[in-house]
Amino acid sequence: MPRINVTSVLVDDQTKALAFYTEKLGFVAKTDVSLGEFRWLTVVGANEPDGVELLLEPDAHPAAKVFKQAMFDDGIPFTSFAVDDVTDVHADLTARGVRFVQAPTAMGPVITAVLDDTCGNLIQLTSPA
Repeated sequence: MPRINVTSVLVDDQTKALAFYTEKLGFVAKTDVSLGEFRWLTVVGANEPDGVELLLEPDAHPAAKVFKQAMFDDGIPFTSFAVDDVTDVHADLTARGVRFVQAPTAMGPVITAVLDDTCGNLIQLTSPA
């Protein structure tokens, strides 16, 4: 049965994305391989070194830029990360300078918040209500 090994988030600057995802969100760099102008650059959860890798994928393709901008402009998160307590994480990340476009909000069985990753994406955080 297939399982998720790597998933991607399209970023406008891999170096800036690596700094944001590690220094602000607490992910850990896993793989960094130069591929000429770009890199195969992944991060993983700090407590999951062998977990699903998040590829910080360059948005160099013209269609990617249009897609990202449309999603951002419409307020639609590109992806979602699970946390234990959205309200606590929101407070911690806000103190670290992360900009949220949606404060913690109850939505049925979950609480969500949406942040700006500074690389062209909105990212949703969720925890059980």
